[in-house]
Amino acid sequence: MLRTCIFRFGILSLCLFVLNVSTSFGQDWAQKMFDKDRIDFGVIARGSDAQYRLKIKNIYKDPVHISNVRTTCGCSAAEPSKSILESGEEGYIQVKMDTARFQRRKDSNVIVTFDAPQYAEIRIPITSYIRTDVVFTPGAANFGSVEVGKGAETTVALAYAGREDWALTGIESRNPHITAKAVETNRGGGRVNYNVILTLDPKTPKGPVREQLILKTNDVNFKTVPLLVEARVESDITITPEIVSLGMMVPGQEKTVNVVMRGKKPFEIEKIECESNDEAFKIRMPKAAQPIHVLPLTIVPPDKPGDYSEEFTVTIAGRGEPITFKAFGKIAETKTN
Repeated sequence: MLRTCIFRFGILSLCLFVLNVSTSFGQDWAQKMFDKDRIDFGVIARGSDAQYRLKIKNIYKDPVHISNVRTTCGCSAAEPSKSILESGEEGYIQVKMDTARFQRRKDSNVIVTFDAPQYAEIRIPITSYIRTDVVFTPGAANFGSVEVGKGAETTVALAYAGREDWALTGIESRNPHITAKAVETNRGGGRVNYNVILTLDPKTPKGPVREQLILKTNDVNFKTVPLLVEARVESDITITPEIVSLGMMVPGQEKTVNVVMRGKKPFEIEKIECESNDEAFKIRMPKAAQPIHVLPLTIVPPDKPGDYSEEFTVTIAGRGEPITFKAFGKIAETKTN
C-alpha cells in the first residue's frame, strides 16, 4: 500500500510539472511579440497628454487575434490599433494616463488577451508620477495636418505653482525638424508662467510625426518634464488608398476598383499614364476641377499568371511635380482541358 501511494504521488507531481511548463510556454510565445515588458512614463505634468504606443509584431506564421485589452486602474486606458495581426504585421497598443483626474504616483497594468493561435494573457506594468505643480494647456503640442513644404508653429502654455525661483533652463528635441523656445510671461506669488513656442520645419518629410520634447528645469527633485508633440505632414493632394489592392484576378475578366484623390483646393487632372505597355487599364477621366476626384480604375488582366503590379503617374494642371501611386494584385493561372 505504501508503494502504491508513493507511485500515485509521483504521477501527480509529474502532471503538475508538465502543466506548469505548458502554461509558461503558452504565455512566452505572446510576450515575445512585444517590444517592451513594462511602460514607465516617468514624471509627467498634470493635464498633459501622456500616451505610449506599445509595439507588437506577429513573428509567427499564423494570424494572431487580440480578443481583449484592459487596464487595472481607472488612471489608465488602453486600446489596440487592430485586433488581428497577420504574419509579419505590426501594430500597437495605445496606452494613456489620465493626468487630469489623477495625481502623484500611479501604478497600473495593461492586460492583453489573445485567443488565437492559442490562448495567452500578457500583463504589462505601467508606472508614472503625475506632478501637481506643473500644468500644460493644451496637454500636447499638436500641429494637426500640415502641408508638406509649409512648416507650422504652435504654442503650449505652461503654468507652475511652488518655488519663487523655479525656471525652465532648456528644451531638448531629438527630432531635428522640431525646435522650441520658452518665453516667460509671468512670475510672482510662487507662480511662474511660460509660453512654449514650437516650430515644425518646412523640410519635415511627409508622414506622421510623433516626438517627446524634454523640458529641463532647475528643480533638484524633478529635473525634466516631457511634452508630447504630434503632426501629420501631408501632400497638397492625397490618394486613397496609397497602395491599390487588385486582389486575385482572372485573365480577361474585367475588374474595377475606385481610387480617391483629395486636394486642399479644386484641381484638374490633365492625364494619367501607366508605366508598363500592357494597356490593361482604363480610367474614366474627370472633366472639371474639383477638390475630390473618384477615379474608377478598370483592369482587364492579361494572361500573365502570378504577381502583377502597375505604377501610375497623374499629371495635375499647374502643379510642377506629378503624383504617383501603385496597384498590386495576382493573376490566376488559366486552366486548360
